[in-house]
Amino acid sequence: MAVADVLFTGGRIFTGAGLPLAGHAVAVIGDRISAIVPDTEARDLVGPATEVVDLDGALLSPGFQDAHIHPVAGGMELLQCNLAGSVDAADSVARVKAYAAANPAEAWILGGGWSMDHFPGGAPSRALLDDIDRPVLLLSRDHHSTWVNTAAIRLAGIDASTPNPADGWIEREADGHPAGTFHEGAGDLFNDVRPPHSDDLAFRGLLAAQDELIALGITGWQDAMVGTASIIADPIEAYRRAIEEGRLLVHVNGAQWWERDGGLEQVERMTARRDALAAEVPAERLTITTTKIMVDGVAENQTAAMLSPYKDAHGHVTHNSGLSFVDPALLRGAVTALDAAGMQVHFHALGDRAVREALDAVEAARAANGPSDGRHHLAHLQVVDEAEVPRFAQADAVANLQALWATHEPQLDELTLPFLREGAEQRHYPFGDLVRAGVKLAAGSDWPVSSADPMDAIHVAVNRSFPGSGAEPLGGEGQCLDLATAMAAYTSGTAYVNHREHDTGWIREGYLANLVVLSPDPFAVPATEIHRSTVLSTWIEGRPAYLASDTAEEAA
Repeated sequence: MAVADVLFTGGRIFTGAGLPLAGHAVAVIGDRISAIVPDTEARDLVGPATEVVDLDGALLSPGFQDAHIHPVAGGMELLQCNLAGSVDAADSVARVKAYAAANPAEAWILGGGWSMDHFPGGAPSRALLDDIDRPVLLLSRDHHSTWVNTAAIRLAGIDASTPNPADGWIEREADGHPAGTFHEGAGDLFNDVRPPHSDDLAFRGLLAAQDELIALGITGWQDAMVGTASIIADPIEAYRRAIEEGRLLVHVNGAQWWERDGGLEQVERMTARRDALAAEVPAERLTITTTKIMVDGVAENQTAAMLSPYKDAHGHVTHNSGLSFVDPALLRGAVTALDAAGMQVHFHALGDRAVREALDAVEAARAANGPSDGRHHLAHLQVVDEAEVPRFAQADAVANLQALWATHEPQLDELTLPFLREGAEQRHYPFGDLVRAGVKLAAGSDWPVSSADPMDAIHVAVNRSFPGSGAEPLGGEGQCLDLATAMAAYTSGTAYVNHREHDTGWIREGYLANLVVLSPDPFAVPATEIHRSTVLSTWIEGRPAYLASDTAEEAA
């Protein structure tokens, strides 16, 4: 056997599925894993120039891959007015005012990250921001609601007579005047007056995001929104520039945004763009072979498409069952056409009716086109009717989990569950049911909607509660995942979705040495302590891309 450039020894190895392998070492030559050998043979792979990495009981895992993330938007928010760390409404307002004071030259105050559960009814008012002398526009942490001040409303020409758009609605005061929060497509009413996204800001945002994500052990992702989109800058040019400058270290599959009010003509445009980009950039760095279709909204603002109507604040059943952003018949036709064109479909499907409509569309495509390698996947899956669970495997559809959300927390307990039908809590994020039905899993974060840390999400997937929570597991213990299954979803599962399972997502000979070292070994601690496992180092193509020790030295 050839001498290794790098040898990892002294810890267990999670290969991408099942329980960790003990008593073995992993050798790397160049950018590839060259051997996995018993510890007794490891010394034969050590030469004068070999870097021996003593894991000292830490776990070696394939690098994490995020199946649903918005890196450029997240990075831009890091560089703009960032409210992600706010603890309450007063803190949010104080941060906006501090940012405005520190950036007097900015014509608009832009950013996001505010939490709906910090404000009554999940809807902050314009008055809270009216002390600021410029227009303010801030996206909620889930990017489904927009908070603005009076100056922004006036510039946009919006008043009491402005109707709600078909794909959203405006929070209003008693006289009908906009109150300051615009949900879903209503946020697009500011598109003509807000400043355009800066290409340079998007590029700097991508690089900032890449640093953040690599430090969390993430070595690849699916960008869930590329192409034309109003609330997030199109990241394609940022990726292209990063590739040209040799600064994109990870591998990315981009999901092209399906315009809700468009038709099947989008299929030809998307495939042409896919093919043009493939001729320009290396596929191991960037592909755009996926289409993102947003089937519905979110439950907190009652735009998630449900099989049963929402209740009002008094517990009375309303006539609102949420929004289907794409007509179900058009959705079936679109998915069939995309599948035939070799495009993968990435669905935002949050409510149980949206899940049904998405699965109907995948089944229609399978019936029309026969089996394909589309690897269509449904993201979010907040409420899934029991009847839909076996349909995933039958349609060969992947469940794309945002596991961090599968727990009792204020936004769920205060703004969602009280307004849903009886028994809906038991159908929330039914991960266990999906596994028992033989459904393929992938996993992602939806960052910057929520933390991008895979270990935080894996902790919740296993416990169905956040660290230190005294609440019962959301949906019952039967929906908890075992640790190996949760880890696999975030590694080999997402590699499969991204069509990269041939060289990433696993620790196997010949695979890229995209690796993460985790301490303490999450398999060696109680389930309630999984969150303590953090990244010591991240390796991309055989080279260290992040070392926690370097960060600690810089902070000292």
